[in-house]
This record gives sequence, structure tokens and C-alpha cells, in this order.
Amino acid sequence: MLKMKKICVLLFLFVSAMCIGNAQSASDYKAFIKERKAIAALSKDQMQAKVLKDIKKMAKGYEKEGWKVAPGALPIERQLSRSAEMQYEFDMGTGMPKYIKGEATSIGGNYDAAKMQASALAKTDLAGNIQTEVVTMVENKVSNNQLENEQAVSLTQSVMGGKQIIAQSIGRTITVVEMYRDLPNKNKEVRLVLLYNAEMAMEAAKKAIKEEMQKTADKLVDQVDALLGF
Repeated sequence: MLKMKKICVLLFLFVSAMCIGNAQSASDYKAFIKERKAIAALSKDQMQAKVLKDIKKMAKGYEKEGWKVAPGALPIERQLSRSAEMQYEFDMGTGMPKYIKGEATSIGGNYDAAKMQASALAKTDLAGNIQTEVVTMVENKVSNNQLENEQAVSLTQSVMGGKQIIAQSIGRTITVVEMYRDLPNKNKEVRLVLLYNAEMAMEAAKKAIKEEMQKTADKLVDQVDALLGF
């Protein structure tokens, strides 16, 4: 069920983005942003050529496992293709994604109950991924000498402490993958992948940082906009 994070070269970059919470060197962050910019420079046709084969294979795998879509919904392959295309839209200037992803799978006695729980879990995952993106941005600014280490530590601590605020601030998301399967005990298992506009995500993160800094009377609270530059 986590195949989407393991298939194809492009998806490798997305997994990398989810795992960079640990400290890395300045050169690592510069290389990471450089790779993202390289992906952003790919044309739509080039990107489709890179992922099409693996998407087909992935869709068949899901179908073999019993996953299906609700009547009238896009086929699994089309959903996966759309999800991949949108996840790899990057800002050419910053190397940051245009959308942040959240995903989850949940089981319920009926479809609606399972979907509601999956949606809540996906938004929590989304909030965590927003945190990761902000930490990446902060570390990149440090590597480019745009932030002092002390400022970076303060910002990072604040955003990591504000996950709940971020989750509560998330507005309308885009559901790019929605599938389900019937379990032997007649329960329903629903899988969702949500995308959220990166600019709105950064605003949610900014709100969380400010609220966390206010709790500790951090003197940088009035400088957040200028320090982060978004």
C-alpha cells in the first residue's frame, strides 16, 4: 500500500523530501534543491515518459490487491498519473513544490466512516509534510548564509511544535487518489491522497510559528515574515 513512495526516479525525490528532518550539511541541502530545480525544468512530456510505465504497473498492482474506485470516479491509473504530475510541479526559483501531499489508509464499518477517518489522518500527514518543507527551507537559507544558526533553531523548534495548529489551519484540499476495497469481514478500507496548495500551506506554517513563538516570548516573532521570505 506504500508502493507510491517507492516507484520511479521522480518519486525518490519526494520520499527524500519527507525524510530530511535530520540535520544535513549545507552541501546536502544545495544538492537537494538543485535536484528539485532539475525536475522542475522537465517538460510535461518528459515527466510523463518517466512515470507512465511505472504508473501502469502500480495501478495493476492495486487492482490485483482488490482496490477499486467508486462509480463515476477516474480509474486508478488516471488517478495515480494525475497525482504524480501534480506532486512534481516545482517552483523554478525556489525549488519548492507547488503542492504538499498527505496520504492515509483507514478501515471502517462502511465507506463513509472509513473515508472520514482516512481524510483526518491524511490531513495530519499533510501537516507533518508541511513542517518538513519549512525545515527544508530554513536549512537551505542557513546553507546560503541567509539565516543565522540561532535563528534557524528557533524557527525550526517553533514549526515542529506547531503541527496541530498547522493541521487546524488547513483549508480546502484536492483529493487526487481515492480508492477502496472490501475486506473479508465486510469492512471497507479506503485510501486517500490529498494535495494542498503550497502557498496556503506556508501561510499555515507561518501562523503556527508565530503562535508557538508567542508562547515562549521569542523575540523573533515579529521577524518571521522577513526571515522566511514567504
